[in-house]
Amino acid sequence: MEKVFVDTNVVIDLLARREPSYRDAQQLFTLSDQKQIQLQISSLTFANAYYSIANHYKAVDAKKFLLKFKVLVKILPLEEKAIELALASDFSDFEDGLQYFVAMDFQSDIIITRNKKDFKNSKIPVLTAGEYLNK
Repeated sequence: MEKVFVDTNVVIDLLARREPSYRDAQQLFTLSDQKQIQLQISSLTFANAYYSIANHYKAVDAKKFLLKFKVLVKILPLEEKAIELALASDFSDFEDGLQYFVAMDFQSDIIITRNKKDFKNSKIPVLTAGEYLNK
């Protein structure tokens, strides 16, 4: 099964129903629900998603959303090695560096993000959700 690492912005597109990217994110996560792909996120993404949606919903509701969401993804740990590599890397956005090195460490087949330019030196193929769905 293909291991697809999903960047935080795509997760928030789904959970916050952020247009115009919501529909592509929804279709991507439907593939996971149908067991056609394994979606991976970092533990950092899970925490960031909570804080992002907690701004729109009550904390108790945000937790309920995440409980339902959690079954769609494999949550990968953010370990010291990824932090060290991100600090030493040429990623201009530290969080993107963390995401990239978690994906590398867990041998993800592809990275899905809305900001492909942030992963311009990636050794892993990088696509938007729409591009992935159309391939």
